[in-house]
Amino acid sequence: MNNNKLEVPKVVMGLWQIADMERDGVKVDKEEAAKAMMNYYENGFNTFDMADHYGSAEEISGYFKKKYAPENLKLFTKWVPQPGAIDSKKIEEAVRTAQQKLNTDCIQLLQFHAWNYSDPHWLDCLFGLDQLRQKGMIEKIGLTNFDEPHLNMVVKSGIQISSNQVCHSLLDQRAAGKMSATCLENNIGLLAFGTVAGGFFSEKWLNKPEPLLDGSLTWSQMKYKRYIDASGGWAWFQELLQTLKSIADSHRVSIATVASASILYNTAVSAVIIGARLGKSEHIAENRNLFTVKLNAEEINSIKTILAKGITIPGDCGDEYRKPPFLTASGDLSHHFKEMPSPYPVIIENDGKSKALSGTPWESMAGYSRAVKKGNHIYVSGTTATHGNKLIGGSDPAAQTHFIIDKIEGAIQSLGGRLEDVVRTRIFVKDITQWESIARAHGNRFGTIQPANTMVQADLVGNEYLVEIEADAIVS
Repeated sequence: MNNNKLEVPKVVMGLWQIADMERDGVKVDKEEAAKAMMNYYENGFNTFDMADHYGSAEEISGYFKKKYAPENLKLFTKWVPQPGAIDSKKIEEAVRTAQQKLNTDCIQLLQFHAWNYSDPHWLDCLFGLDQLRQKGMIEKIGLTNFDEPHLNMVVKSGIQISSNQVCHSLLDQRAAGKMSATCLENNIGLLAFGTVAGGFFSEKWLNKPEPLLDGSLTWSQMKYKRYIDASGGWAWFQELLQTLKSIADSHRVSIATVASASILYNTAVSAVIIGARLGKSEHIAENRNLFTVKLNAEEINSIKTILAKGITIPGDCGDEYRKPPFLTASGDLSHHFKEMPSPYPVIIENDGKSKALSGTPWESMAGYSRAVKKGNHIYVSGTTATHGNKLIGGSDPAAQTHFIIDKIEGAIQSLGGRLEDVVRTRIFVKDITQWESIARAHGNRFGTIQPANTMVQADLVGNEYLVEIEADAIVS
């Protein structure tokens, strides 16, 4: 059992809108922003969440901490590195930069985001962060926008995780299923953002015409308008607002309060994160109602009735940052990074054959490649849950399987293909009694691809390895 769970009040103030306020290139006034943060603090909000890419949010928070030195202040931040290889020196530099901005020697919660699971360098980042945690530079490690299989993979690999911050709202119920179960099982707190949908959950939008998805909206509004479109459309959303308005009136609170309070009824959720547009639109009294409002069973059921008429956001938590449809402000990832580097180095031979190498010691010792491409065919070698000298996924067969498929996908990506190009997989299982969890993990990743498949029991090289998979792909 993880004893490193995050202790957090059930309402956290998010500072992502600092980036939107500074998108014209002019920084928010540090003094005025610190005063606004103090106003929140004096009204019972002692926890603020930010990231390295939220404009000057970290600098403002560090200035606030230094000037006012409030007791029991909690400052959470995120590290969102660019895709690709990152060595231990760069990891430590990133943490020290955050420490300097936040005016602290120990970051209370550092949350990590990975762009591409098929590029195993994200694991290097997490193992590096865990070493810095053991050195006292970080108090707790959290994840952000992780899906359930990879959250479980990290935990089973022995890294202490305290929280996972994901989009979780009445528009987006992906976190309510297996993600919540895994978090409860491992004593990991869910931090739910997006609960007010960038302000769309408010009286302001009730009975109003559908807005255009353009620059007249804030970045948050552009993002959550995409969620509204994906989860049922504007007419359905108006019906949901009407239901929330009726409940809100009976409690003498706002639609936004009811929308956020409903998410706190998920027992896996430790806190909801409410965006604070410092000095602009504070809603402090409204947010305080979240500490006291109680919805009854009839009200919860009336909300569920409307949600059942909508469309479930597909996939798992965080998929909106990794695969279409990209439910981001821009509708793609162009505002986050310029290009996605190849997960593995590729060697092109004179005969037109290409080889992808994952760098495990077995490849050079036994004389093989992780994958070989000839023409439009890609052949992926038998792959185990090995990363460098580490076993990934511990003794969990499903976690090992997911990492193996990540490696297979990374090799295929490196050679110009996609996981969807796989036409055959062969699975070798050490203990056939574990077949079902391995098969379910395979089904999670190949459920719509459905390649030809064989599973057999076999003695694998290495006692720690529970499963080995090879794959063939044809690039169209």
